Amino acid sequence: MFRSFFLAGFEGSTGYNRHGEWFDQVVATGHDRTVDEDYRDIAAVGLHAVRETVRWPLVDDAGRHDFSTVKPFIEAAKRRRIEAIWDLFHYGFPRDVDLWTKAFPRRFADYCHAIARFIASRMEGPHFFTPVNEPSFMAYAAGEKGLFAPYAAGRGWELKIALARAAIAGIDAIRAAIPNARFVNVDPLCCVVPPPDRPDLAEEADHFNDRLVFQSWDMLCGRLLPELGGSPRHLDIVGINYYWTNQWELKGTAGADGTFRPLDDDDPRRAPLDALVRKVWRRYGREVMITETSHVGDKRGPWLHEVVRAAETLLIEGAPLRGVCLYPILGMPEWHDREVWTRMGLWDPVSHLDPCAGRRVCAPMLDALRSAGAVQALHRQACSARPLSPHRAILPQKRTARGGAEESPRRRHAH
Repeated sequence: MFRSFFLAGFEGSTGYNRHGEWFDQVVATGHDRTVDEDYRDIAAVGLHAVRETVRWPLVDDAGRHDFSTVKPFIEAAKRRRIEAIWDLFHYGFPRDVDLWTKAFPRRFADYCHAIARFIASRMEGPHFFTPVNEPSFMAYAAGEKGLFAPYAAGRGWELKIALARAAIAGIDAIRAAIPNARFVNVDPLCCVVPPPDRPDLAEEADHFNDRLVFQSWDMLCGRLLPELGGSPRHLDIVGINYYWTNQWELKGTAGADGTFRPLDDDDPRRAPLDALVRKVWRRYGREVMITETSHVGDKRGPWLHEVVRAAETLLIEGAPLRGVCLYPILGMPEWHDREVWTRMGLWDPVSHLDPCAGRRVCAPMLDALRSAGAVQALHRQACSARPLSPHRAILPQKRTARGGAEESPRRRHAH
């Protein structure tokens, strides 16, 4: 699908954090100033595709579109021969947009159509888009727990529906501009277990693992709430975000940032990554990608080795795993405390005071990447085979309309 099996993900979150402060991770990491050098560096280690964010709040001013913040990324991608998946709504939205109104999907669709036309006029295809990034997490954090804008409480299910409706409208608008566009619909994949002394919670854990975490994808493909207009054509590629924090005990206590204490790395109750991805593939019968994955500090190298082993297992089985995105590729500050930086990428800044003043590579993670030759070969072999159709029918499943209060579909440490 892409020139390399591994992609680089540049953190592009924008919005207002739990303190009401504006954050823009593209600026905070210096990527807006070093994009050309960043693309040069990722290409040098064999990464020839990226997940990149179009920052909706910076492009859309009361419905008028200014693409000046997007041009440098397009130009750098063309110079360095980098392919891109463009995230169009990565938490932040224009201040005059009300996510609870019927005007939201229409406004979002207008923006999607405009940015699709702009990108298509400047870059050759194929073109890949993520209309709405992580709707399940946003529904929980911003709609259920009020941790960032729009700061709602108890409205997670309602926000999840609104985001699905907007994504469907955005996909239709992009297809009107680029009929052959592809869509990577990204959401966290999580797994919970009951505490050892609470076997009575096993059924609730099964509901979370088998239904709740799939709701956004089910809405897109029309399996859940088909009146929203979802269909198999809207789901297309299933993007799986998976971090070490994505497995935890049910009924734990969330921290101030909404995260739960993850299961220990050696906890026997942890589900293997290949089993989790296989579950998604079999549920939908679609092409899949691991669109975000990473660990922190000294665990980055061992984590990538684990991801590589899972990917190799899946590719040998014939799973249509089309790539793994190392996300974030650059160390970054926390959303809610700009003075705290997380060592989470392939590169860390030499100085947090000036993230553009040089970067230090995480050698164990780079070694793990360089040792993944077998996966790269399996990827090339898979790409030579006939790909799945983006319009293939979704595998049949029983429809459900169960909603209610949202439970956290994770979150990585940096948020």
